[in-house]
Amino acid sequence: MKKNLKEENKDLTDKVSKNPQNVRVSNPIARNAAPEPIEKKKAPKRTKKTVPSLKSAPVTTPVISQPVRDAGIVARINNFSVSKTSNKLYGGYLTNSLSASKFVDYSELIQHLNTSLQNAKTAHDLFTVLHSVFVEKLNCLFTAFGVFHEKSKCINLKLLTKMGATYSSKIFLSDTENPVIECFNNSSAVLHKDNKFLSIPYTPASSTIILPLVSINKTVGVIILGKENPDCNMGFLSFIANYAAMYIHNLDLLEKTNMYANTDTLTGLYNHRGFQEMLAGEIQKAEQTGTDLSIIMFDINNISKINRELGHAKGDEVIKLLAEKVKQNMRSTDKAGRYGSDEIAIILPNTNTADAKYLAEYITYCLSCCFVDDVGPVKVSVGISTYPESTTDQEKLLILTEQAVYISKARGYKEGMSAIVSSSDFNFWDDAALNSFAEVIAKRHAQLGINFEEELVHKFNSEEIISQNHLMELANSLAGAIDAKDPYTKGHSTSVSRYSEALARAINLPEDEVQRITLGALLHDVGKIGIPENVLKKPGKLEGEEWEIMKQHPVIGAEKVLKPNEALRDLIPIVKYHHEHIDGSGYPEKLKGDEIPLAARIVAVADTFHALISDRPYRKGMSIDKACEILKDGAGKLWDRDLVRHFIAIAPSLSTII
Repeated sequence: MKKNLKEENKDLTDKVSKNPQNVRVSNPIARNAAPEPIEKKKAPKRTKKTVPSLKSAPVTTPVISQPVRDAGIVARINNFSVSKTSNKLYGGYLTNSLSASKFVDYSELIQHLNTSLQNAKTAHDLFTVLHSVFVEKLNCLFTAFGVFHEKSKCINLKLLTKMGATYSSKIFLSDTENPVIECFNNSSAVLHKDNKFLSIPYTPASSTIILPLVSINKTVGVIILGKENPDCNMGFLSFIANYAAMYIHNLDLLEKTNMYANTDTLTGLYNHRGFQEMLAGEIQKAEQTGTDLSIIMFDINNISKINRELGHAKGDEVIKLLAEKVKQNMRSTDKAGRYGSDEIAIILPNTNTADAKYLAEYITYCLSCCFVDDVGPVKVSVGISTYPESTTDQEKLLILTEQAVYISKARGYKEGMSAIVSSSDFNFWDDAALNSFAEVIAKRHAQLGINFEEELVHKFNSEEIISQNHLMELANSLAGAIDAKDPYTKGHSTSVSRYSEALARAINLPEDEVQRITLGALLHDVGKIGIPENVLKKPGKLEGEEWEIMKQHPVIGAEKVLKPNEALRDLIPIVKYHHEHIDGSGYPEKLKGDEIPLAARIVAVADTFHALISDRPYRKGMSIDKACEILKDGAGKLWDRDLVRHFIAIAPSLSTII
């Protein structure tokens, strides 16, 4: 009678229970699989297996005598689970990795890490990603990351639990009994049975694995993992620890590189580039918070003489002294930089002009008390500008600060102390201010592309005119600055204005017209701002294209300088036509006779007379008599006959000859 399935299974169970070593199931899944008898073998003698203790002990990374060749990173990672040593930390119970209870795909894990770390830019980002991996993939109860701090000789630990709590702690190198310091000093992994050595409350009780972060034979920190059972693959953990160490090392190198790129090696302050970057950031903050920001700039006087006579080493000593005094007296929120070769500047957030002056006075006082061998007390010129009082533009703020420095240098010392000048202390159109502005712009033209004359005209046209005297003062300053471009015509505009005024009075013109002609004559050459210096300063006579360029200056003066300013538009005919001739041979429009405005004809005679009696690179200035002879010869052809006659009559009284 055929047995049913239940009875067959019962018989099989009985046989296995009576003699289990004689039965092997070839296919335990098949329902009707019959037991197969096998040859009885003598059971091997069992030895008691010793389980390693959880006592704290250093662990060294195994040396692989036969490295894997021609294998990719995935193959190496997959090979982590293979025992490569008889060391019990790797070959004992730790070889029963997570794969014994939970399968870990290490190639997938590495890919996950690679993707997660692509956007990591800081050590915090790195540790956040690793914590997530250790907790979610490797079932850690907590992770701790510690980076060594060189100055304080300690490891700064940050511990993160599985539940998201965060704790911080410091472990000093002097605590040699601490497993963390043992791991750090020996650069080897340490397994510990508990985590009490962390001295962090509320940390889940567990065993710990402490791994050194080693990069280029230097330990930079540690990683600590808390696990109930320390059954992790140590090859994999060492791989991650080494990766983290290189990452931290690279961050440190990048930070040092950036620091050196923005740091002046002599003073330890920001260099020019670093200072500009800091200033841009601080101006942005000041704009957002609606606060003041001041800049103090110190310029060492006579540094060139010190370098030349005493050597550059002595000059460097003076610069370093100034830098030290600045460091000692500025606030923690202030930032200082070596702005130029002998200039040191301070950025003072949330500081108005008065407070900046107070600090500048104190630093200059400190310097006056310091004596440098063979130099004596260090003397500086000091300039200050303030955002937004002076300007809201960064470059203009610096230009105004430099301008204040030049004015401070011009004013010198009072009672042994520097003249501290802020941009709010001076009138732009003062001679000293105007000259200093020209010097600053000339120095910075190449790097900024700022043209002094264009800036000057912009300032001139944006100035609010309050009276006729004010207008005359501005015109005098502008004309003087334009004349300064050409060393051979210094004072030319002022002289032509004086001659034109005298001629206008000689023919009995109304007073308001006399004043208009006087002002027009003062600005008659203002169009030279648009003439290239190689043409304007050519030592010989102008020829061909050079002369054509020079002939454009009347139109440039009229259109570019006068036309934008409503108060000056009635001067346009004087400036535009003072080079026209009675016979139509002049420029720019070849006007004839009475087509040329009377005021322009007056200025033409005065302009020609002063040019004749002035020295030029290609000839000496003529006598008054000779100049009058030439005017008489050109009367009726080039210049108005009646005006020439009146001018010759008053010429001897115009005694100033340049």
